[in-house]
Amino acid sequence: MTDIEYDVIDELYFVQPYSHLKDELDLEDNILLEVLEKLLFRGFVKCFRNQDDELPMEEVDLKSNFRHYYYLATKKGLMAHNAGD
Repeated sequence: MTDIEYDVIDELYFVQPYSHLKDELDLEDNILLEVLEKLLFRGFVKCFRNQDDELPMEEVDLKSNFRHYYYLATKKGLMAHNAGD
């Protein structure tokens, strides 16, 4: 896990909107999108339509909607984060 991936997971112990990640991590959109794509592909994060409604993977369109989604670290992601992997 890269330092940036670690920092993103660190912000996702609770469901957070994209704007929270953007504000807290102070990263450019293209970098944050790239990190979120990698974490999603690895099963370390999941996407939500809003605070309560998880999106099925087949409905996730990060390229078009990443700014509108909410994110949460998965158990797998939290375990990797806590293990320092």
